[in-house]
Amino acid sequence: MGHDHIRYDILAQDALRGVIRKVLAEVSATGRLPGDHHFFITFLTGAPGVRISQHLKAKYAEQMTIVVQHQFWDLKVTDSLFEIGLSFSDTPEKLVIPFNAIRGFYDPSVNFELEFDVPLSDEEENDAEITAYPLEAIAKPEESEAAKADEKKEGSVVSLDAFRKKQ
Repeated sequence: MGHDHIRYDILAQDALRGVIRKVLAEVSATGRLPGDHHFFITFLTGAPGVRISQHLKAKYAEQMTIVVQHQFWDLKVTDSLFEIGLSFSDTPEKLVIPFNAIRGFYDPSVNFELEFDVPLSDEEENDAEITAYPLEAIAKPEESEAAKADEKKEGSVVSLDAFRKKQ
């Protein structure tokens, strides 16, 4: 087999990040989530461009998952990142998250999930595969009982491995 000089895997991941960008931009424009939609977004806290408080960085040294549901503010979306205000234990926080730092996006209201090939460290870069992200590192801003029930539902995972050529 030939070498993939085009890097379809990277192009596909960029296109799927565009889905997240579009969804968040629509929420930003309206100021609210449509219907029962809400999002779990997992990202690397040490990735370039990520800005979170030192308190959150200390608590979530590698990655964290935020829940965008009832209480959020100042959602701003650009081509490369989004900013959002969330409350953690009654403490307001502003987070800046580049789309390239996102490892996972999940909307439990429709069982839609995306996972991305973002290595935790430089050593993992050569061995990186798309895998499930752990939900035990979830930083949950003010969450309802319905969201907790939704969290237990199984979702469909869109894996890019099916589109990769085996070498």
